[in-house]
Amino acid sequence: MFNSLSDRLASTFKNLRGKGRLSEADVDATVREIRRALLDADVAVSVVRGFTARIKERALGAEVSAALNPGQQVVKIVNEELVNILGGETRRIRLAKNPPTVIMLAGLQGAGKTTLAGKLSKYLAGQGHKPMLVAADLQRPNAVNQLQVVGGRAGVPVYAPHPGATSEYDHPAGDPVQVSRDGVAEAQAKLHDVVIIDTAGRLGVDAEMMQQAADIRAATNPDEVLFVIDAMIGQDAVNTAQAFEEGVDFTGVVLSKLDGDARGGAALSVAQVTGKPVMFASTGEGLDDFELFHPDRMANRILDMGDMLTLIEQAEKSWDQDEAARMAKKFSDQEDFTLDDFLAQMAQIKNMGSMKKMLMMMPGAAGMREQLENFDEREIDRVEAIVRSMTPHERAAPKIINGSRRSRIARGSGVAVSDVNSMLERFGQAQKMMKQMAKGGGMPGMPGMPGQGGFNGGSRKKQQQNKNKKKSRSGNPAKRAAEEKAMAEKRANPNKSVPTGASFGAGQGQDFDPSNLPKGFDKFLGGGR
Repeated sequence: MFNSLSDRLASTFKNLRGKGRLSEADVDATVREIRRALLDADVAVSVVRGFTARIKERALGAEVSAALNPGQQVVKIVNEELVNILGGETRRIRLAKNPPTVIMLAGLQGAGKTTLAGKLSKYLAGQGHKPMLVAADLQRPNAVNQLQVVGGRAGVPVYAPHPGATSEYDHPAGDPVQVSRDGVAEAQAKLHDVVIIDTAGRLGVDAEMMQQAADIRAATNPDEVLFVIDAMIGQDAVNTAQAFEEGVDFTGVVLSKLDGDARGGAALSVAQVTGKPVMFASTGEGLDDFELFHPDRMANRILDMGDMLTLIEQAEKSWDQDEAARMAKKFSDQEDFTLDDFLAQMAQIKNMGSMKKMLMMMPGAAGMREQLENFDEREIDRVEAIVRSMTPHERAAPKIINGSRRSRIARGSGVAVSDVNSMLERFGQAQKMMKQMAKGGGMPGMPGMPGQGGFNGGSRKKQQQNKNKKKSRSGNPAKRAAEEKAMAEKRANPNKSVPTGASFGAGQGQDFDPSNLPKGFDKFLGGGR
């Protein structure tokens, strides 16, 4: 969503690189470009004014003028101010002291409240809670049925005493306020610790809608009122948010459709205008495409600094610990990395979700956005099909895969023989790398790492050259004579070791005498009985 804004800010900061000092004209030009980028991203004008004014004030202050790298300092200031307008700190759901915790969802029709209710319930269930959904949207056609389907997919029960409207001409039966009140009582009786109430929305803000939402709030006394807003709504996000703040007095914001291709100004405007934090973000259509909103991480993504913490959290959540332990043991025992292991590792990666999304969380991903957009997610499925078309023996010993076997594997997996060749070549490279790392050689070609090409070890050829290099002779006649005498003694007695001092305090050059050891130590030298 923030691709356009990220690109504009990146090109703006590029002009500051390498400057040892920033003039007022440089700061003005940078702030002007930032202002244009934010306005193009549909950020509210009032938010842009305050944001750019604070950046300019800080950029002209002592923290930039005294910095060793003023350009990087300006980027740091922009990052901090972005975190500020996004809410400052991560805000989690406040749980009730006496369960159940009541969460009410409010927002316009089409914002994604019903789907988000299922996502939130699954998220809370994954944290050990026992949520229940309440279908209080009796006006939108088939809203109750949709919530029941979503709840079933999430594995969460739905309280729905009334079917609601089934068509736009159908007059809804039942009272949403009473349904909400009864739903909380039902959850309390069945020991559910969280209740999520899905309320009705409208295509626009009106008095009837606000009154119904206010009545539900008064009847259920919710611990959290979450305002669900479409992140693609643009400039109108501010007006809608202010209307709901006055009518319902929500406690937090949830951004839906954050994976869209709109400019995303709503995310940068709502928290600053309303003073209410953005708590969650919906990033896709699946029930798992839902995450806690971290202002600092989102600011890093906008500035193309990556979001490694979220990536690590996703890996920890989806990674199979037993499989990881098995691979670690295999690695430490220096066993061969087989195609079965390769298949297991790919399955682990698939469990983490979309490869595109994961790669876009890497720092500097904006520079290869075009390649990532063209990346085919089905490539992993094709590789998996190739490996599964092999026999167990072929997976354990891929060197036996000759031409006829490759043709058979290609037919079985529905790919060309060249695809099989390419996959086996990539696997061979991965196998070599795993072997080298298991032996303690480090990553090939990585600076500062032990192994070929590293700064610590250097190349073997170079080491051998240094080893075979003749030692230069001293220009001092006395010192040269002493060196020649030592070399002559060494040639005469090649088995005699040169005294090098003792590691544990024994005198330098002392001969080892087993008879001096305490009684009983001789058994450790092979003479024990």
